[in-house]
Amino acid sequence: MALTVLARSAARQGVRTFRTSAVARSAGHDHYHHLPFAWPGDKKLAFGTKVGAFLIAGFAIPFVASVYQLKKSAGAA
Repeated sequence: MALTVLARSAARQGVRTFRTSAVARSAGHDHYHHLPFAWPGDKKLAFGTKVGAFLIAGFAIPFVASVYQLKKSAGAA
């Protein structure tokens, strides 16, 4: 019993808490923008299409390159 009390008190001493003050805001900014660019307003469909095409193209590059390399090596043999 004495060991568990001692272990609990030792564990409590090792616990650190994180405290912070109020949110710091810079003057002149009404709200926080988490994107590195301005949102396009009413053009959400066009924006989503462009982002989707960009991400799909980037994901497809390794697959297209591997198919190209496999076809290239099969033609030489």
